[in-house]
Amino acid sequence: MSLAGEERKQIILELLQLNGKVRTPELVQELDVSSETVRRYLEELEHEKKLKRVYGGAVKINVEREEPAYVNREVRQAEEKRLIGRAAAALVQDHDTIAVDDGTTTLQMIDSLVTKKNLTLLVSSVYTLNLLLGYKNRNIFDGEIVFIGGRVNTKHYRTSGSLAMEFMSNFHVDKSFLVADGLQIDHGVTSYDDERGILARTFMKQANQTIVLADHTKIGTNHFYKFADFKEIDMIVSDVSPPKAWKSKLEEQDVHWIVAQ
Repeated sequence: MSLAGEERKQIILELLQLNGKVRTPELVQELDVSSETVRRYLEELEHEKKLKRVYGGAVKINVEREEPAYVNREVRQAEEKRLIGRAAAALVQDHDTIAVDDGTTTLQMIDSLVTKKNLTLLVSSVYTLNLLLGYKNRNIFDGEIVFIGGRVNTKHYRTSGSLAMEFMSNFHVDKSFLVADGLQIDHGVTSYDDERGILARTFMKQANQTIVLADHTKIGTNHFYKFADFKEIDMIVSDVSPPKAWKSKLEEQDVHWIVAQ
């Protein structure tokens, strides 16, 4: 395979990351090669286990349709999540009232938040609650903790559903920090679970600012429930820069993208 061929294969993978799928006719036009050449590239990439060929093109492989259990999510992209968590926590000011979504990425905010003064945190995650209680009992954290009541999801250690939504609707916060399971510029911010997504929408409604946390594996993917369009959020914190094809739309919709360092 020539260098040009490798470059074309990389373009295919970048388009796949952006859109979740690629179609042969579009690749023919994009790469300025024959359909036979595109099919050969797709065959090679499938052999390398980088995509799955389907009729008329290819799709991303191993896109999970069900949310992994919390204990499995915790070990994935751990370093990236730590960076994102610290960068997100840096957006919080002393005396803020914030809502923190369930997630292994938002959990990484807590160590950096305990140094802030006079915070009030509203949380739906049992893990986040336990971590805050430990810091509170050791006099490391001097803020207030509000646990969002509701139906408990024992697989993911969180509350969600209509009861949690009703509870959250009684509060107003300065900032809401939400976890994205999928980010696609034309399809918005998505979640595996509709009940969690509905609660996330309530977080947004009750906040002055909405901040979404997403590592690079979430970019270009879609899941079951869309809880926000890009125009409804204020910031995205990620471990990577946005895809080049997204930049103009992010500017149009006034979304500030922060790369965690």
